[in-house]
Amino acid sequence: MNYQTENSDQVGLLRGTLGQFPTGVAIVTTVAENHRPVGMTVNSFNSVSLTPALVSWCIDHRAVSYETFVTARNFTITLLAENQAELAMRFATRGANKFLDIESGRNSAPVIPNGCAWFKCEAYRSILLGDHAMLVGEIIEFAQYPIQPLVFKGGQFQLLQPDRDVGNQVAA
Repeated sequence: MNYQTENSDQVGLLRGTLGQFPTGVAIVTTVAENHRPVGMTVNSFNSVSLTPALVSWCIDHRAVSYETFVTARNFTITLLAENQAELAMRFATRGANKFLDIESGRNSAPVIPNGCAWFKCEAYRSILLGDHAMLVGEIIEFAQYPIQPLVFKGGQFQLLQPDRDVGNQVAA
């Protein structure tokens, strides 16, 4: 089947098909020029390189915070824990009071508390790709915690089943 972007049925079918791939859920934050924190939920986080330590995520060019993120000198990515679906929804909602009860510094992109990991990054590169920009950051600080991550698949939040044995094979 050929994919045609002008066909809305095809776009919906493609979105559903891509949604079969489970992803982690993260919140990316930065600080705007007016020193206000800015944040959004993403599921496009990826590791890129270990040397240098690079990660990436993508933002739609129609996002309200697009210009803020593509011009930011730094950003923080927090990987959400399995009990943070409500927080993921808050940061995915336009106009929500996203930073309610979250401490944020004047010049530093905030870490979302109680996630399973976080990465503070300096902007490394921005690449325009279709209707999105891929933002690549160089990791300058990070931490991880023994908490199960929040997962997104098929348009819904999912939980991992860590006690389910799948052979314990290590991926290459």
